[in-house]
Order: sequence, then C-alpha cells, then structure tokens
Amino acid sequence: MSSALDPITLSVIQSGLQQVCDEMDLSFSRAAFSPVIAEANDRSDGIYSATDGSLIAQGAGGLPVFVGTMQYSTRTLIEMIEEGSVLAPEQDDIYIVNDPYLGGTHLMDVRFARPFYRNGAIFCWLSNTGHWPDTGGSVPGGFSASATAVEQEGLRLPPVKLFKRGKLDCEIYSIICSNIRVADQRIGDVKAQAAALMVGEDRLNELLDRYGDDTVHDAIDELRTRAATQMRSCISAIPDGDYSSTAWVDSDGVVNEPLAIRLKISKANDELTFDFDGSSPPCLGPMNSVLATTLSSVYLAMRHIFPEVPISAGAFEPLNVIRPEGTFLDAHYPRPVSGCAAEVSQRIAEAVFAALVEALPDRVTAAPAGTSGNFALGGNDPERKRDFVMYQLSGGGYGGNADHDGLANGCSTIGISKAPPVEIMEQAFPVLYHRYALREGSGGAGMHRGGFGLEYELELRRGNARASFVMDHGRVGPQGAQGGSDGAVNEVTVFQSGEPYTPEHLSKEQDIPLTAGDRVMVKTPGGGGYGRPFDRTPEAVLRDVMLERYTILQASELFGVAIVQKTMRIDAAATRILRNAGAQS
Repeated sequence: MSSALDPITLSVIQSGLQQVCDEMDLSFSRAAFSPVIAEANDRSDGIYSATDGSLIAQGAGGLPVFVGTMQYSTRTLIEMIEEGSVLAPEQDDIYIVNDPYLGGTHLMDVRFARPFYRNGAIFCWLSNTGHWPDTGGSVPGGFSASATAVEQEGLRLPPVKLFKRGKLDCEIYSIICSNIRVADQRIGDVKAQAAALMVGEDRLNELLDRYGDDTVHDAIDELRTRAATQMRSCISAIPDGDYSSTAWVDSDGVVNEPLAIRLKISKANDELTFDFDGSSPPCLGPMNSVLATTLSSVYLAMRHIFPEVPISAGAFEPLNVIRPEGTFLDAHYPRPVSGCAAEVSQRIAEAVFAALVEALPDRVTAAPAGTSGNFALGGNDPERKRDFVMYQLSGGGYGGNADHDGLANGCSTIGISKAPPVEIMEQAFPVLYHRYALREGSGGAGMHRGGFGLEYELELRRGNARASFVMDHGRVGPQGAQGGSDGAVNEVTVFQSGEPYTPEHLSKEQDIPLTAGDRVMVKTPGGGGYGRPFDRTPEAVLRDVMLERYTILQASELFGVAIVQKTMRIDAAATRILRNAGAQS
C-alpha cells in the first residue's frame, strides 16, 4: 500500500466510491417513469476502469447479475473505440447499447456508459443498466417465449452516442421510438438514466477534489488487490478436489424438453475452476445465455456464498470459468436470449450452490426459487385511450440453510429488485389484483425448511391484452440440500371466460389473448429444504401449523406422522387448535 494510504483513508475512499454508486442508483429510481425501475429497482449503476472496463464499485442496491455484464460491456466498448468501430468519446457523451452479444443480458436491459474526465483525460467510466418495459419485438414486454431469433425479441442497439456533448441525439432517439411500444413514455426513463450518470460525475469529482486523483487511483488499485486476496482466503477453506452438480431449465419455450446445466468445480490451492462441459447444446428458443451473463452468474453465486468479499474486479480473479463453447451457455448471434438474465442465470447459480453445499455446509443454502417470474401484459386501455405494457416480476422462497429456515417471498437470486406495489400497478394499468399473498405450504421440507413463494391473481379490468410468460422451475422444484426436500414448482393458470388454461410449457408462453374479466394466477416456487425433514423440531412444526403455513395433513406428509403427533402433545391448547385445523383440512 502507498505510504499516503493509511487504512482509515483507504476505508473512507472505498465507502466514498460506494456512495457515488448508491446515489446514482437512488437518482435513477426516483426520476424514472416506469414502475419496473421506479418501484422494482430493476437497475444498477457502477464505476469502471478506463483501461479495461474492470469493476471498481457498484451500488449496493443494484442487481448483482449486472456486476459481470456491465464490466464485460464496458470492456467491449473500450475495445471497439480503440479499433475505430465506435466513435471516440468526448466530454459529456453518453453511449447507449443493449446488444446482448457485446457483454449484455437481454434486449430489455439497456446500458448507458459515460466517460468521466479529469484534466482532459478519461479517469474512469460511469455506467448503468435499466430494464425498459419494451424494446419492440413480437410481443409486448420483449419476453417472447417462442422466439427463434433475436430480432423477434426487439430492437438491438450497438454502442452509439445517444447524447453528444450532453445533448440528446434526436435522430437516434427517433429511430428507437419508432421501434418500441408506448414510445412516448420512454423519455422519462432515458432522462432518468442519463441524469443518474451526471449525479455520479458530480459526486466523484467531489471525492477526487477532496483526496486527490493519485490517492484515489492508488486506493482503487489497492482495493482490487485486497478483494482478490480476500476471495483467495475464502476459497482456501474449501478442500481441494472436484465438486459436481446438475441443474435443469424446464424447456426453451419451443421444444418442450428440459435443458441441463452440468457443472464441475475444481478447487486447487486458492482458485476455483468452473467447467460446464456436458451442458445442453444451443437451443431453438430464448433460453440461451450469452457469455457475459454466464460469467456474471458464477460471480454472483460466489458473492452469495462469500458476501464479505467487497464488490470489485479483484474478487473475480481467482474464479476461472472455462468458456462453455458448444452449449446454450455461450450464445452467439442470432440465438434468442430473452430468458438468459432472468432465468438461466439463476439455474447457473443453483448449480454452483448444489456443487458446493457439501464442501461448505455452513455457508451454502438449498436452492432458492430461482425465477424472476417474468410476466408481461400489453394491450389497449379504452378508458385512458392509450396502449400500455405492464411488466410484473415476483419473488419466491429462499432455500433453508444450516442455521435457519429460508426467507419467504425473497427477491430473485440475481437481483435486489422487489415486486412493484399492487397499488402502483393498479393505478398505472387496467388491472385489479384479487389476491397477493404468501404461497403457504410451498417451502421444501427439511430440518430448516425452505421459504414460501408468492401467490397472486389479477384481472384485466377493461380492453383487450396479450399475456406472455418467461418463468422457470415449473417442471422440477428448487433443489433441497443435505437430505432436504425440493420446493414447490412454479404454476401458471390463465382463466379465459372462466375456463382455466395451463401453458404447454408450464411457465412459458406468449400472446395469450385476454379480454375484460379474464384472470391470471401465478404461484411462485418455494425454496428447497435443508437437512432431513424428520430432524425438524416439533416446536418448529407446531409454529408453522399454528401460523397456517402448513395444514396438519401437509405437515404429516412432509415431516412425518410421528413428529406431528409429538408436536400435538406439546400442550393441550395447541392440541385443540391442531385438531380443529385437522378437521377443517
């Protein structure tokens, strides 16, 4: 460490960089128009190296899956500028890009990148990603469950300057608006996304003015080195050897057969190597994953396991991912990819958890719900005389772990996004929620059970609309660990004129026509259980039954008749309650 960098100064600068990103996140959400950003916080902001695009800092409230993709995307932008295929940057320029093959996720995740200048030279890059509700394509919302080419998923943008010297390029913006739905509403998100980067520039200038450019630069280098050292120290606790697992994607939305993610993790010294050899080949439908998302999924899984390691490019250095060529985890143009970031990424993380739970039983959980519950509804609202595109994401149960039960209705593994409030959705779109509650009984049984998923039902109040779903875990529930049971599967039911309809692919379908009065019901997965169900304490089973998380019948089936009988002998009052509940069930 530089002699000028004492530990306190280093810590203050680290917190200062984090605060810059946090303020960008907050500004983005507060100014955005779309509920998916303003309420659900489906966005992220970060600071990246001027030389190779490596991650310097990211907002604590940003989506973890964007950690790797924004780093990859910024690096690709720098390389394209250097080779002359993209115009060189100037002060106050902002590039826009959503091309998934250039370090992205899916087309709805739109990235902005702004060069940050000090003394006439680029000191670093400021970048953010926001989920736009629509980028065109064959279905409203972009989640085409049966797309066979990326063009069917929406408008694909290479890196271009949307803002030139601080001024919006009206010609490029007109091209974008001509290819997306409800285009008149996008200006609110565009200006919010750009404004967040301007806030970051102001705050970063203040930090540099206070401590000096050289000191902050040295601190960034030192923080990267320390993150790598800390991750290596954590990895050293894993016994040398190979650890394998398999996770399954329901289907690709076109061919109704599961896709396998086969993973072998090799640990040697203080490094891990991730090998996906044997995974399914590229698929026809939209469940292919681009390399940047695959890498980021591995990184975020390790962040879940070792959360104490700071977010920095250094934390990824001991993680070696063999490029999964020839599999659906290394998508190339024109493979469709709308499900990669929200769904396949979580199956990759699940594979990492399943592989390492034996080696790190006190740190790794059973599998979480592992789906973002992507539900898009697009149509026309006759009362307001305008079109709309509604995007609903939803939480699910987290897996149980060695210490306690899993979290109920937690956010998806890849993000910190929360479902938009029902009141906001009903105000913004012609829908009415009839139910929004925990999905009782959905947690996998175990010594520590999985958390519960979510159950909601909404009605289209007026007009006509089309519903599309890209979800997962409809065929097989989230994996239990250490003898625990799997969580409940995802369920989707559409009621058209009162008649129930279940999609052929269970949790994937597009263009389902709805008219006023039709309803959609979604039940998200519960988390996997941890440890043998019969090892759960009678008191814990009693508490769950009394809180109506399980019926007597469910508790008997999941945890065993003997433990339920023992539970019923705990006290007479509880026995009466349980018997009444049993009679009702």
